Amino acid sequence: MPAGAPYRSFWLGLALVGLVLLAYFPALSGGFIWDDDAHLTANPCVVGPLGLKEIWTSARMRICPLVQTSFWFEYRLWGLAPLPYHLVNILLHAAAAVVLWRLLRLWRLPGAWLGAALWALHPVQVESVAWITEMKNTQSGLFFLLTVLFFCRSRLADPAARAAGRARRDYILSLVFAALALASKSSTVVLPLVLGLCAWWMDRGWNWRRNLGQLAPVALLSALAAAATLWTQQGEGAFDPEFALGWAARLVVAGKVAWFYAGKLLWPHPLIFIYPRWSIDPADVLAWLPSLAAVALMVVLWWRRNRWARTAFFTAAYFLAALLPVLGLVDTFFWRYSFVGDHFQYLASMGPLALAGIGVQAGVDALGWSARRLAPLAGGVLLVAAGLLTWRQCPQYHNDETLWTATLAQNPASWIAHNNLGIEFDRQRGRSVEAIAQYEATLALRPRHAKAHSNLADDLARIPERQDDAIAHYEEALRLDPSLGLAHQNLGALLARRPGREAEALAEDEAAVRLLPDSAEAHYNLALELGRRPGGEDAAIGHYRTALRLRPGLAEAHGDLATLLARRPGGEAEAAAEFEAALRLRPDWSEAHNNFALLLERLPGRLPEAIAHYEKALRLGPDLPTLHNNLAGAYYRAGRLADAVRELESALRLDPNYETARRNLDLLRRQPVQH
Repeated sequence: MPAGAPYRSFWLGLALVGLVLLAYFPALSGGFIWDDDAHLTANPCVVGPLGLKEIWTSARMRICPLVQTSFWFEYRLWGLAPLPYHLVNILLHAAAAVVLWRLLRLWRLPGAWLGAALWALHPVQVESVAWITEMKNTQSGLFFLLTVLFFCRSRLADPAARAAGRARRDYILSLVFAALALASKSSTVVLPLVLGLCAWWMDRGWNWRRNLGQLAPVALLSALAAAATLWTQQGEGAFDPEFALGWAARLVVAGKVAWFYAGKLLWPHPLIFIYPRWSIDPADVLAWLPSLAAVALMVVLWWRRNRWARTAFFTAAYFLAALLPVLGLVDTFFWRYSFVGDHFQYLASMGPLALAGIGVQAGVDALGWSARRLAPLAGGVLLVAAGLLTWRQCPQYHNDETLWTATLAQNPASWIAHNNLGIEFDRQRGRSVEAIAQYEATLALRPRHAKAHSNLADDLARIPERQDDAIAHYEEALRLDPSLGLAHQNLGALLARRPGREAEALAEDEAAVRLLPDSAEAHYNLALELGRRPGGEDAAIGHYRTALRLRPGLAEAHGDLATLLARRPGGEAEAAAEFEAALRLRPDWSEAHNNFALLLERLPGRLPEAIAHYEKALRLGPDLPTLHNNLAGAYYRAGRLADAVRELESALRLDPNYETARRNLDLLRRQPVQH
């Protein structure tokens, strides 16, 4: 190694990290966006009652148990502050770029640093690096590259290194990193193919005995990861009949996908979070051209592999191998939105972009010694352009509103973008009108989107004159997807206010409790409906208690439970405790003060408290004649006749036809006031 080489390598590696940090600096101010809740902010295995055991032993592992484990540790270090998560993601990407550079140097390829830098700064990577959820890519990508690096080191070790055991150590490390990559994201199941290609590349041929012996353990790990993915994805709805394609259509899609990704590397504009979903017609002969062109290209490159096309064949074969999980040959959840997404080619893009760096250096070298000074200039222009495009792309991922607004600007037919922008508007106060417009746009594009019907109904239910429309949308949502527990819950609440539809309301409330057994609101709504029915009081009390176990701070449940308990013989003391709990939580609840006062009047020695609660209720609701009448009765029992007369007169001023108050006023001095 030339003198000063270690220091030069250190500074080149540091420069690579610095360029990545600079290009992705705008991403540091971003927040959490789509799917970050499922993977991090609302993931019960990370922030909730579950934990590492469920991450590694249940279907909750999804395709990335090691990434969820990383989130678990990060959450305990810095909570849900988004900046550290973004910084970790950027640093993982930078580290992957350094490892890619070291791998290209190990192969003694010209332009190794430029190729790694082009991959690191290319704007197509922004989706993976600026989106916290896609730590699945950056973490698995780092371990993927370390697997390849140590595998290749073990193959290229000189006799002295083999004698010292370094080759064996490197091979064992490659297996360790392969396991870590597969646990970070199961799309790295292509590792056996990639390592086989690397073995062919380095040996300039194929050694069956040696290669199968070294690749078999990696293949076994990949098979286990694939099995785990199939197990977890069934519960994630990846296999949706509505979006299913036959094998002919899948082959057509595969060709289009490969050329699409190659095109985005060559010309990264526009970059869209959700690209338009193609219409696929295998009966159209022209639809097969991309697939046939890809096959023809690979045949030609293989044919000329021992001449000029060896590097090109290796690059193209690696590109296709890395894309195998996302070519459309197997179903993925994302298919319902689009057949392509920038983050799907995070690993695959390494090959073509590294080849671009090699090509720039080789082209300059071919011009001769005098032209070699052009290499830094040509490389610099490419890197500045890529870095500026990346810097410009990052703000799109700042928050959900910027993400979906940018998506719709380029792809107005994206129904998921309309729906999710509506959800974001609903989170912001005063934007329900805009949310309604987005949900209506969603349903115009995809009328069978059950959740969009439910989301639209949620907003319409808050508009008195549109509650009938809300009921219709809830009913359509549940016809399309009867498993929507919240739609059952909210529909039940609306129907309960419709005369003659109480039986339907009860059925919806019961369905909500079955689907959402841990929802305090579902139990509360069912308790309300049961409590209105003769003979339903006992069941209602049980559901009120369940609601309060799930959410002790639900004041309405305390108050309504107290009202039911007060009607039961011997339930006065428990009812009083529930009223007190309700009023601690909601001291401005006039009805609860009144009902508590009615109970207190029945308890020995608690008349002064009853009067105090009546008076509080009247301060909160002075225009209720019944409150004035009730307080008059309490004043009468306390011997405060003048005050009782005053309250009855107030009741009659508010409602001259209030016969009970009129009779009480007429009989005030002759018999007890009636309630």
